[in-house]
Amino acid sequence: MTRDNTIGVAIIGAGFARTTQIPAFRACPGARVVAIASRRPESAASVAREFDIPHAPGDWRELLARDDVDLLSIVTPPVTHAEMTLAALAAGKAVLCEKPTAMNFEEAARMRDAAERAGLFAHIDHELRFLPARQRMRQLIADGEVGEVWHARVHFRAGSRADAGRAWDWWSDDAQGGGVLGAIGSHAVDSLHWLTGARTIQVSCTLATHVPERPEEKSGQPKRVTTDDEATLLLRLGGGRAAEGATAAVSASVVESGESMHVTEVFGPRGGLRTDTTGALFRADAAGHEWRRVEVDLAPLAPGMNDNEWSRGFTEFARRIVEALRREGRQARVADAATFEDGYHIQRVLDAARDAHESGCRVTVAD
Repeated sequence: MTRDNTIGVAIIGAGFARTTQIPAFRACPGARVVAIASRRPESAASVAREFDIPHAPGDWRELLARDDVDLLSIVTPPVTHAEMTLAALAAGKAVLCEKPTAMNFEEAARMRDAAERAGLFAHIDHELRFLPARQRMRQLIADGEVGEVWHARVHFRAGSRADAGRAWDWWSDDAQGGGVLGAIGSHAVDSLHWLTGARTIQVSCTLATHVPERPEEKSGQPKRVTTDDEATLLLRLGGGRAAEGATAAVSASVVESGESMHVTEVFGPRGGLRTDTTGALFRADAAGHEWRRVEVDLAPLAPGMNDNEWSRGFTEFARRIVEALRREGRQARVADAATFEDGYHIQRVLDAARDAHESGCRVTVAD
């Protein structure tokens, strides 16, 4: 942290960082993006020029030695998360890591343990927690608005990868942690856990790959896709505000045509609550036949960002990150943000879901 209490942010990754993280941090008073690195140095250099970022080293490890870097944001494929997180914490940096946390629960456990030992700021980027509709929904559930939770549902639909001509990339590669289960399933499981205060204790899962090949970026030759583009999960929840035997369903696809949709619903004996892609919140009475809108504000949107729930959620999350670091230093915590402990439990569910798909059986989620 500089003498004027400015938080220096360094980012690894030039994709989501370019569209979302950099604009959000640039909009935060008291923050400055001082460096960016990428596995493709030319991408980092291009983004650095676009946003007037002074440093774009060819090796991300150079960021760890910089005195002007307070927060390292890891926006890279999951296969790199553990190595980068452990190195950043060892270097004394605050860490924000993209989801899913890791490649498997063993890596997630090492990351969680390292964060606990370091005592530093360490959060997972589940930015949807900071949408006002979701915060209000969580409070209403805690206040007993629906009673004990009987059932919850997350439905995500997009056509972003429906075009078979879209080039093969890391998202197509199981070895790098690609696929919809990790990318969207991690958000869905986090939402279910955070909203209800419960955790997943059992899971059934079916994964599918509807586009089995994609053209290699340079040669154009077909290359096998080893990741899922559709994931369907049936969960049993326990603890928190969930009734004994509460159930949940997750449907996530990135190959469904039509209007994109992201709906999260929670039901109990007193009614239901629903939030959607627009950031709106609705309530239904137990015997009612329609959803009634609950008034909530929209989250802010930083200049230069696409207007969607991810952008608005991260705009608010970034503001809270910077405020916490300026107030408390690198040992800060952000209220309501996902911790590496949360990330570990989500990773347990994702691993169990893959086991359930492979075995065709319901799998108990280990603690």
